[in-house]
Amino acid sequence: MRAVVQRAKKASVRIEGETIASIDHGFLILVGACKNDNEDCVVRLARRCAGLRVFEDSEGKMNLSLREVRGSVLIVSQFTLCADTSRGRRPSFDNAMPPETAEKLYLQFCSEFADQGIEVKTGRFGAKMEIELVNDGPVTLVVEG
Repeated sequence: MRAVVQRAKKASVRIEGETIASIDHGFLILVGACKNDNEDCVVRLARRCAGLRVFEDSEGKMNLSLREVRGSVLIVSQFTLCADTSRGRRPSFDNAMPPETAEKLYLQFCSEFADQGIEVKTGRFGAKMEIELVNDGPVTLVVEG
């Protein structure tokens, strides 16, 4: 699995003009399930993302995790993260997991955060979404699990 983790001052997701989820402080995570991913990958990736120490402590150092700052997470499925862009100009999505299986892993990824006591908001799997983000820093990381 692959994730793009963005530290956010606020983030929201809209579908057909309607805001379906928003957060004020925490992470916007775009997550994609690739063909060979499994439940172990999900657990590993969720723990790595939740444990990232990228929030500033009292000395201004990135030393605190999402839990420690009582942040929320907005998680959006993003199959295009599994694209192969190594040849030509058109990405290949052959490495993306089929939607039926990917949705199960996406939902498990979201549950892993909730199980750690982190407030979780989500996009809608497979929907065409508009995402609005105020990136804090900016801090953006690519994490693989």
